Amino acid sequence: MKLLLVEDEPKLTEYLRRGLDENGFETEVAYDGNAGERMAKTGSHGVIILDVNLPYKNGYEICAELRRNNIQTPVLMLTALGSTDDKVHGFDSGADDYLVKPFEFIELLARIKALAKRSSGNNESSEILRFADVEMNLSTKSAKRSGKKVELTAKEFALLEYFMRNRKRVISRQELAEKIWDINFDTGTNVIDVYVNFLRKKIDKDFPTRLIHTQIGFGYILKESE
Repeated sequence: MKLLLVEDEPKLTEYLRRGLDENGFETEVAYDGNAGERMAKTGSHGVIILDVNLPYKNGYEICAELRRNNIQTPVLMLTALGSTDDKVHGFDSGADDYLVKPFEFIELLARIKALAKRSSGNNESSEILRFADVEMNLSTKSAKRSGKKVELTAKEFALLEYFMRNRKRVISRQELAEKIWDINFDTGTNVIDVYVNFLRKKIDKDFPTRLIHTQIGFGYILKESE
Protein backbone atom coordinates (compact mmCIF):
# COMPACT_ATOMS: atom_id res chain seq x y z
CA MET A 1 0.00 0.00 0.00
CA LYS A 2 1.16 3.52 -0.81
CA LEU A 3 1.37 6.02 2.06
CA LEU A 4 1.81 9.79 2.02
CA LEU A 5 3.98 11.21 4.82
CA VAL A 6 3.78 14.99 5.27
CA GLU A 7 6.53 15.92 7.73
CA ASP A 8 9.14 18.70 7.75
CA GLU A 9 11.71 17.14 10.10
CA PRO A 10 14.26 15.41 7.81
CA LYS A 11 15.65 12.98 10.42
CA LEU A 12 12.21 11.85 11.55
CA THR A 13 11.05 11.60 7.95
CA GLU A 14 13.94 9.32 7.01
CA TYR A 15 13.43 7.17 10.12
CA LEU A 16 9.73 6.74 9.40
CA ARG A 17 10.16 6.11 5.70
CA ARG A 18 12.79 3.45 6.31
CA GLY A 19 10.67 1.73 8.96
CA LEU A 20 7.50 1.83 6.85
CA ASP A 21 9.31 0.56 3.75
CA GLU A 22 10.71 -2.34 5.79
CA ASN A 23 7.14 -3.21 6.75
CA GLY A 24 5.95 -3.41 3.17
CA PHE A 25 4.62 0.10 2.58
CA GLU A 26 5.56 2.40 -0.29
CA THR A 27 6.06 5.83 1.23
CA GLU A 28 5.89 9.17 -0.58
CA VAL A 29 7.10 12.25 1.28
CA ALA A 30 6.17 15.94 1.28
CA TYR A 31 8.14 18.39 3.40
CA ASP A 32 5.70 21.31 3.51
CA GLY A 33 1.96 21.93 3.64
CA ASN A 34 1.50 23.08 0.05
CA ALA A 35 3.30 20.06 -1.40
CA GLY A 36 1.49 17.75 0.99
CA GLU A 37 -1.94 19.04 0.00
CA ARG A 38 -1.12 18.83 -3.70
CA MET A 39 0.14 15.25 -3.43
CA ALA A 40 -2.84 14.23 -1.28
CA LYS A 41 -5.24 15.60 -3.88
CA THR A 42 -3.55 14.11 -6.93
CA GLY A 43 -2.13 10.83 -5.65
CA SER A 44 -3.69 7.52 -4.71
CA HIS A 45 -2.76 6.73 -1.10
CA GLY A 46 -4.10 4.23 1.39
CA VAL A 47 -3.30 6.42 4.42
CA ILE A 48 -1.98 9.98 4.89
CA ILE A 49 0.34 10.63 7.86
CA LEU A 50 0.12 14.34 8.54
CA ASP A 51 2.14 16.60 10.83
CA VAL A 52 0.36 19.70 12.14
CA ASN A 53 3.14 22.32 12.30
CA LEU A 54 4.26 22.58 8.68
CA PRO A 55 5.64 25.35 6.48
CA TYR A 56 3.06 27.29 4.40
CA LYS A 57 -0.05 25.42 5.52
CA ASN A 58 -0.72 23.47 8.71
CA GLY A 59 -2.10 19.97 9.01
CA TYR A 60 -5.51 21.10 10.25
CA GLU A 61 -5.98 23.26 7.16
CA ILE A 62 -4.81 20.51 4.82
CA CYS A 63 -7.12 17.91 6.32
CA ALA A 64 -10.12 20.24 6.23
CA GLU A 65 -9.40 21.11 2.59
CA LEU A 66 -9.20 17.43 1.63
CA ARG A 67 -12.56 16.74 3.23
CA ARG A 68 -14.12 19.75 1.49
CA ASN A 69 -12.94 18.20 -1.78
CA ASN A 70 -14.53 14.88 -0.78
CA ILE A 71 -11.16 13.15 -0.49
CA GLN A 72 -11.84 10.52 2.17
CA THR A 73 -8.38 8.95 2.44
CA PRO A 74 -7.77 8.09 6.13
CA VAL A 75 -5.64 10.74 7.86
CA LEU A 76 -3.43 10.06 10.87
CA MET A 77 -2.19 13.26 12.50
CA LEU A 78 1.29 12.86 13.97
CA THR A 79 2.23 15.88 16.07
CA ALA A 80 3.80 17.24 19.24
CA LEU A 81 0.57 19.12 19.98
CA GLY A 82 -1.02 16.85 22.54
CA SER A 83 -3.63 18.85 24.48
CA THR A 84 -7.28 17.85 24.43
CA ASP A 85 -8.10 21.00 22.46
CA ASP A 86 -5.46 20.09 19.86
CA LYS A 87 -6.91 16.61 19.45
CA VAL A 88 -10.46 17.94 19.18
CA HIS A 89 -9.27 20.42 16.56
CA GLY A 90 -7.66 17.58 14.62
CA PHE A 91 -10.77 15.40 14.64
CA ASP A 92 -12.99 18.38 13.80
CA SER A 93 -10.75 18.99 10.77
CA GLY A 94 -11.50 15.47 9.55
CA ALA A 95 -8.63 13.40 10.93
CA ASP A 96 -9.32 9.71 11.56
CA ASP A 97 -6.64 9.24 14.22
CA TYR A 98 -4.24 11.37 16.28
CA LEU A 99 -0.87 10.28 17.66
CA VAL A 100 1.28 12.54 19.84
CA LYS A 101 5.07 12.80 19.53
CA PRO A 102 7.20 11.21 20.93
CA PHE A 103 5.69 7.84 20.06
CA GLU A 104 6.72 4.21 19.67
CA PHE A 105 7.06 3.14 16.05
CA ILE A 106 5.22 -0.10 16.76
CA GLU A 107 2.17 1.90 17.87
CA LEU A 108 2.30 4.06 14.76
CA LEU A 109 2.51 0.93 12.63
CA ALA A 110 -0.49 -0.61 14.38
CA ARG A 111 -2.56 2.51 13.84
CA ILE A 112 -1.62 2.74 10.17
CA LYS A 113 -2.57 -0.90 9.64
CA ALA A 114 -5.93 -0.32 11.35
CA LEU A 115 -6.66 2.68 9.12
CA ALA A 116 -5.50 0.79 6.04
CA LYS A 117 -7.82 -2.10 6.88
CA ARG A 118 -10.72 0.26 7.41
CA SER A 119 -9.95 1.96 4.11
CA SER A 120 -9.79 -1.31 2.16
CA GLY A 121 -13.14 -2.29 3.64
CA ASN A 122 -14.69 0.79 2.08
CA ASN A 123 -13.55 0.34 -1.49
CA GLU A 124 -16.71 1.73 -3.04
CA SER A 125 -16.21 5.22 -1.64
CA SER A 126 -12.55 5.24 -2.68
CA GLU A 127 -13.64 4.33 -6.22
CA ILE A 128 -15.71 7.51 -6.55
CA LEU A 129 -14.19 10.76 -7.81
CA ARG A 130 -16.20 13.98 -7.55
CA PHE A 131 -15.62 17.54 -8.68
CA ALA A 132 -18.30 20.23 -8.94
CA ASP A 133 -21.33 18.29 -10.27
CA VAL A 134 -19.25 15.59 -12.02
CA GLU A 135 -19.06 12.11 -10.52
CA MET A 136 -16.91 9.22 -11.77
CA ASN A 137 -17.22 5.62 -10.61
CA LEU A 138 -13.87 3.96 -11.28
CA SER A 139 -15.25 0.51 -10.55
CA THR A 140 -18.14 0.61 -13.03
CA LYS A 141 -16.31 2.94 -15.46
CA SER A 142 -19.27 5.31 -15.52
CA ALA A 143 -19.55 9.09 -15.34
CA LYS A 144 -22.33 11.55 -14.56
CA ARG A 145 -22.78 15.28 -14.59
CA SER A 146 -25.66 16.81 -12.62
CA GLY A 147 -26.96 13.26 -12.25
CA LYS A 148 -27.09 12.74 -16.03
CA LYS A 149 -25.09 9.81 -17.39
CA VAL A 150 -22.26 10.75 -19.75
CA GLU A 151 -21.14 8.12 -22.26
CA LEU A 152 -17.34 8.10 -22.58
CA THR A 153 -14.88 6.00 -24.56
CA ALA A 154 -12.07 4.32 -22.62
CA LYS A 155 -9.58 7.05 -23.59
CA GLU A 156 -12.03 9.84 -22.76
CA PHE A 157 -12.68 8.21 -19.39
CA ALA A 158 -8.93 8.01 -18.68
CA LEU A 159 -8.52 11.65 -19.68
CA LEU A 160 -11.37 12.81 -17.44
CA GLU A 161 -10.02 10.73 -14.54
CA TYR A 162 -6.63 12.42 -14.90
CA PHE A 163 -8.27 15.85 -14.91
CA MET A 164 -10.32 14.90 -11.83
CA ARG A 165 -7.24 13.70 -9.94
CA ASN A 166 -5.38 16.88 -10.91
CA ARG A 167 -8.22 19.35 -10.45
CA LYS A 168 -7.40 23.07 -10.31
CA ARG A 169 -3.90 22.43 -11.71
CA VAL A 170 -2.68 23.40 -15.17
CA ILE A 171 -1.76 20.24 -17.10
CA SER A 172 0.48 20.52 -20.14
CA ARG A 173 -0.11 18.67 -23.39
CA GLN A 174 3.21 16.90 -22.85
CA GLU A 175 2.05 15.58 -19.47
CA LEU A 176 -1.22 14.32 -20.95
CA ALA A 177 0.66 12.62 -23.78
CA GLU A 178 2.94 10.84 -21.33
CA LYS A 179 0.32 9.91 -18.72
CA ILE A 180 -2.68 9.04 -20.92
CA TRP A 181 -1.10 7.93 -24.20
CA ASP A 182 2.31 6.81 -22.86
CA ILE A 183 4.05 8.61 -25.71
CA ASN A 184 6.53 11.46 -26.03
CA PHE A 185 4.72 14.62 -26.99
CA ASP A 186 5.13 15.58 -30.64
CA THR A 187 4.42 19.26 -31.22
CA GLY A 188 3.23 18.34 -34.69
CA THR A 189 0.32 16.23 -33.47
CA ASN A 190 -3.05 17.51 -32.34
CA VAL A 191 -4.33 14.25 -30.81
CA ILE A 192 -4.37 15.81 -27.31
CA ASP A 193 -6.47 18.78 -28.44
CA VAL A 194 -8.80 16.51 -30.41
CA TYR A 195 -9.52 14.29 -27.41
CA VAL A 196 -9.90 17.24 -25.04
CA ASN A 197 -12.47 18.67 -27.45
CA PHE A 198 -14.26 15.29 -27.57
CA LEU A 199 -14.42 15.33 -23.79
CA ARG A 200 -15.58 18.95 -23.66
CA LYS A 201 -18.51 18.19 -25.96
CA LYS A 202 -19.69 15.51 -23.54
CA ILE A 203 -18.85 17.16 -20.21
CA ASP A 204 -19.39 20.87 -20.91
CA LYS A 205 -21.52 21.41 -24.02
CA ASP A 206 -24.99 20.74 -22.59
CA PHE A 207 -24.35 22.29 -19.18
CA PRO A 208 -24.38 25.95 -18.09
CA THR A 209 -20.95 25.90 -16.43
CA ARG A 210 -17.73 25.04 -18.25
CA LEU A 211 -15.21 22.96 -16.31
CA ILE A 212 -12.41 22.22 -18.81
CA HIS A 213 -10.52 25.42 -19.59
CA THR A 214 -7.60 26.20 -21.90
CA GLN A 215 -4.60 28.03 -20.48
CA ILE A 216 -3.09 29.51 -23.63
CA GLY A 217 0.53 28.51 -23.99
CA PHE A 218 0.40 26.12 -21.02
CA GLY A 219 -2.28 23.45 -21.45
CA TYR A 220 -5.58 22.70 -19.74
CA ILE A 221 -7.12 22.99 -16.30
CA LEU A 222 -10.23 21.50 -14.69
CA LYS A 223 -11.84 24.20 -12.57
CA GLU A 224 -15.16 25.89 -12.01
CA SER A 225 -15.67 29.09 -13.99
CA GLU A 226 -14.62 32.23 -12.19
